[in-house]
Amino acid sequence: MKAMKLTGIRALRMFDAPDPEIRTPHDVRLRLLAVGVCGSDVHYFTTGRIGSQVVQYPFTVGHECAALVEAVGSAVTRVKPGDRVVVEPAISCGDCDQCRAGRPHTCRKLIFLGCPGQTEGCLSERLVMPEVCCLPIPACMTAFQAALVEPLAIGLYAVRQSVPLRGAAIGILGCGPIGFSVLLPALAQGARAAYVTDKLEPRLALARQTGALWTGNPEREDVVRGIAAREPGLLDVVFECCGEQSALDQAVALLKPGGKLMLIGIPEVDRVSFSMDALRRNELCLQNVRRQNECTGAALDMLARGELRADFMVTHRFPFERTPEAFDLVAGYRDGVVKAMIEMDTL
Repeated sequence: MKAMKLTGIRALRMFDAPDPEIRTPHDVRLRLLAVGVCGSDVHYFTTGRIGSQVVQYPFTVGHECAALVEAVGSAVTRVKPGDRVVVEPAISCGDCDQCRAGRPHTCRKLIFLGCPGQTEGCLSERLVMPEVCCLPIPACMTAFQAALVEPLAIGLYAVRQSVPLRGAAIGILGCGPIGFSVLLPALAQGARAAYVTDKLEPRLALARQTGALWTGNPEREDVVRGIAAREPGLLDVVFECCGEQSALDQAVALLKPGGKLMLIGIPEVDRVSFSMDALRRNELCLQNVRRQNECTGAALDMLARGELRADFMVTHRFPFERTPEAFDLVAGYRDGVVKAMIEMDTL
């Protein structure tokens, strides 16, 4: 089969690789249909690492995908050959203290698609995954829509971990795919007002079309002052989705006493800082968000029912052999990109 692998900083190349084999009774062999380019993939592309996770070249990234079932192990009952599925990229052990506590996303033995030191990603023609990670998608859903389920599940998990949203005023700082993946379920769950910031004007225009009450560009205006003028009592919760120190500072300034800061963005640096005076005096709560903790199925169902309408997020499509162009585009934030999708040759 063909696999697209990182070979260095900002370098991707197509390789011939062995077809993956079904090794356990619960394995499912998949042929990829669509793969989304995630911000974490781009971190590995531009820096070769995320924190302690360092790429050993060559390496295949990618974890947002929809696929066609080609073959199944002898004990598989959930899917059959010919089914289309969305892939849950986290493979947990099911037995450790974290799994037993309902935290499979922090499993002690977690294996995540496209994560250095764990397993190769899905930017390849074929993939083998456990049956439990393969969720059937309805006939009415396209492969591109299904590949959006993974980021939408992260946004849904962040929303569920935040505050009761009915009637709440929220901030979303950074409106790329994850920012939109927060905005959609937050509005679906009754948020009264969503204030969205980003440095890219096309993304702000999309946010307004999607339901944001107010948008602002932090490079052109004082977004804290702009939001505070409209919400004198400030915000119930802020979702930081860009991983930048300036956004963290804005988030702390935007939260009302007792407010909650959801940390979703992945900084390119190892350390960030906060004003402890502001955190302490206002008793602000900081909540990290680690992936999507059992929200993939819920996000898939909401998408299938039309509760989340996310097609607009797919702004660019590339054939498999042009994957390097997709990564360059996303890394450079060019051409109004929100989500670039890789269209595999079987779609």
